[in-house]
Amino acid sequence: MKTLHVGLDDRSYDIHIAPGLLSQAGALCRAALPRAGRLAVVTDSHVGPLYGETIMSSLAGAGFQAELVTIPAGESSKCLSMLGRLYDAFTAQGLTRSDGVVALGGGVVGDLAGFAAATILRGVDFVQIPTTLLAQVDSSVGGKVAIDLPAGKNLAGAFWQPRLVLMDPACLRTLDDKTFSDGMAEVIKYGCIRDRAFFDFLCAHSSRAAVMEHIESVLYTCCDIKRQVVEEDERDTGVRMILNFGHTVGHAFEKAGGYETWTHGQAVAAGMVAAERLGAALGVSDGDGFSELLEVLSAFGLPTHIDCDWSAIVEAVGLDKKGDGEAITMIFLSHMGRALPMKMKKEDVLQNLAHVCGR
Repeated sequence: MKTLHVGLDDRSYDIHIAPGLLSQAGALCRAALPRAGRLAVVTDSHVGPLYGETIMSSLAGAGFQAELVTIPAGESSKCLSMLGRLYDAFTAQGLTRSDGVVALGGGVVGDLAGFAAATILRGVDFVQIPTTLLAQVDSSVGGKVAIDLPAGKNLAGAFWQPRLVLMDPACLRTLDDKTFSDGMAEVIKYGCIRDRAFFDFLCAHSSRAAVMEHIESVLYTCCDIKRQVVEEDERDTGVRMILNFGHTVGHAFEKAGGYETWTHGQAVAAGMVAAERLGAALGVSDGDGFSELLEVLSAFGLPTHIDCDWSAIVEAVGLDKKGDGEAITMIFLSHMGRALPMKMKKEDVLQNLAHVCGR
């Protein structure tokens, strides 16, 4: 088993990576939550039938009174009404502040269940058990939890670190190719912003089969990069912003498609390309690795360009969480493997984006 320790004082936790880890969830959760008697296990309609029984049996064997709460699969469940449904389920179960929540699923489940845990009873412990590639390398680590609002993605949320993260690479075998590629956008992002050698490795292993041969190392590398960044800047006020490379425009693509036309990974992939084009136009990106970025994204079936209603771009930039008054911090690459945060006026971002997008 590969283990990473996220060192955040009293908010520290371990990330465990190993095949077959789901069957050990009970013992590992008991060690992380020694006082808990009840656990609410939140999953979705796709993941529950696959792994719910294994998790519930393991938790029962460790002495937990666990109840399964299943939400509809999909981004539309990351909403206020579903948050209320979780609150009702938690209170009906009799959850107390010494109990906990387990998020079993992809990014939607982790974000929603984590936000519910952060806010019910002013905060209860929770455990992340991510089952998609995107959730394993990104959303399950770092303590950002949120729901979407009609105005935009992840606009209501909190920083609430998990007590434990369990990653079973075997779960990835059940993903369809589109969902696997969705996660690869975030995997590629890590190489772009922090590790040129890892980026080159991905370019040389640009298929699902090739990545899966090294999947434990891939997961470990991505989580280790995120661990370093989060330990340095837990609250997203400095270096942690580099994790948002491709996300400012990417979130606009998602919103313009009603969170159904383009997945998060697809939107981020096209967003990274847009950011690189913008960086080159501004003279802050040297273009190193740009052609390779286009090639590796395409190899995983990810888009390098998305046609989008320009008003959605304008609205998303205005609401971006990295904004500060009339300014916003954009993330560029000075060169491949090195992210460059740059504060810009929002009007300048839009003007230059319009130019590189041919508006």
